[in-house]
Amino acid sequence: MLYSILYSGGHINFLEIVMHILATLVVIIVILPFHELAHGFIANKLGDDTAKRMGRLTFNPIAHIDPMGALCLILVGFGWASPVPVNMYKLKNPKRDMALVALAGPAANLIAALVGALLSNLFTVLFASHFYEAIWYQAIEFFFTYYVSVNVGLAVFNLIPLPPLDGSKILGSFLPDDLYEKQLENERRLSFILMGLIIFGVIDKILVVPDALMESLIYFLASLPFTPFV
Repeated sequence: MLYSILYSGGHINFLEIVMHILATLVVIIVILPFHELAHGFIANKLGDDTAKRMGRLTFNPIAHIDPMGALCLILVGFGWASPVPVNMYKLKNPKRDMALVALAGPAANLIAALVGALLSNLFTVLFASHFYEAIWYQAIEFFFTYYVSVNVGLAVFNLIPLPPLDGSKILGSFLPDDLYEKQLENERRLSFILMGLIIFGVIDKILVVPDALMESLIYFLASLPFTPFV
């Protein structure tokens, strides 16, 4: 992320910084709305029309962007949009369906990452042989690298099973009813634990391996259509 590029101790590549910021802005303007829209769309399909009635089933970034969450995403790689409202008691099967609604957000980020990796491979096949050393080629490579990385990072981060992240709602569907109720009652306290883990850099260390594994899987899947050209 941007802070790690700036404070890595090595040579600062300004082209890399610019492409990182540009890729993150694309995620903020296009993909975070897609993430929230996915939540609202699945909730609507499962019986809760709250997001639809509030005008949140839209790609319009103005309806979704949280300024502080956007700034955090640019600086440290962890960020958020304004959450789509979901009334779990309107869902057909509240406990199960809430997990499906929650899963839709990270799934949207992984789909976006896969599309980015596919476009990156297509770009390489079309232009690498003749323009590999061109500055514009390097810029676009940086863009796709960070675009995929930011999306994978958001998906994995959101799967952490602590409130208010999507992973806590997914975990809840597997808990016995009594533990699920306790999880709901203690959401605020658990969210403070998450905040502490972020502030003290623990989340960074925890997510290194899952991020790398998920990114490798995305690039592997994206490489399959291009195998004949390698």
